[in-house]
Amino acid sequence: MSDKKYDAIIIGGGPAGYSAGIYLARAMLKTLLIESYTILSQLMLTDDIENYPGVPGKIKGFELIDNFKKQAESFELTITEGFVEKIIQIDDEKRKWSIITQNESKYIAESVIAATGAKARNLGVPGEDELRGKGVSYCAICDGAFFKNRDVVVVGGGDTAIQEALFLTRYASKVSIVHRRDRLRAEKILQQQAFKNGKIDFIWDSTVDAIEGNNNVENIKVKNVKTKKITDFKCNGIFIFVGFTPNTDYMKEVVKTDDSGWIITDSKMNTNIPGIFAAGDLRANTYRQIATAVGDGVTAALSCEKYISGIRGTEYI
Repeated sequence: MSDKKYDAIIIGGGPAGYSAGIYLARAMLKTLLIESYTILSQLMLTDDIENYPGVPGKIKGFELIDNFKKQAESFELTITEGFVEKIIQIDDEKRKWSIITQNESKYIAESVIAATGAKARNLGVPGEDELRGKGVSYCAICDGAFFKNRDVVVVGGGDTAIQEALFLTRYASKVSIVHRRDRLRAEKILQQQAFKNGKIDFIWDSTVDAIEGNNNVENIKVKNVKTKKITDFKCNGIFIFVGFTPNTDYMKEVVKTDDSGWIITDSKMNTNIPGIFAAGDLRANTYRQIATAVGDGVTAALSCEKYISGIRGTEYI
């Protein structure tokens, strides 16, 4: 088991993590960023981004995250791959933390920034697990090409759902959006694009009650939330975008979270444990946008730098 010591360790390779890494590396702190290829940043799964400040027009999610990474590497941020399983406090004269990954690599840090984001939430209906990967998907960019000239359903009414529905129109013959309300909550420009797209239609005031099929998705049960009537809807695939759950299993026994596992922080990204910070989509009560994640990462890095200076007695007052 390897054992390496750092001033700060960032867990997560998304916008929050890389932004924190850029600032800490520029502050000349020995910093390690651990990114996991089993927990992909939501940015990696985003097709066209057109609202990121300073980037005119559109940019692909993977291109933007690659730019973050290249910039971080230019400041000599150390980056490694690993899936963090647990964090353990080391009892000595100073607060230090042991970060242990799935491959049993062990790292020691004086401070930690958690930035592992969130993952797509399941519907939790019959047939979802059985047909996962057989027409049930949570990523249009990953699986959209498999549905060329087929009819698909998108579940959800937020930004992600509408963005992914628009992407799917490149392949599918028809995209039906099932939403539990009678209006969308996506930003207006996305709504306008969806309403104007001839391949998209809407099933309002409805939820998916079950997903059916033998070897692949063939039908869904759609329930009208007002009339309670359940009808069959034939389709070849279903893409689910009904919110997110935080990737915080490794942190739940370390810092305070809400009942759903979102990490609770103050405005400076401090958790309830000194030396541990959280940034980005895994925080409770935050807007989950690329720009806000970047801001969180920068704030967490500045707070982390101040914390380290404080415990070393070098803080500039």
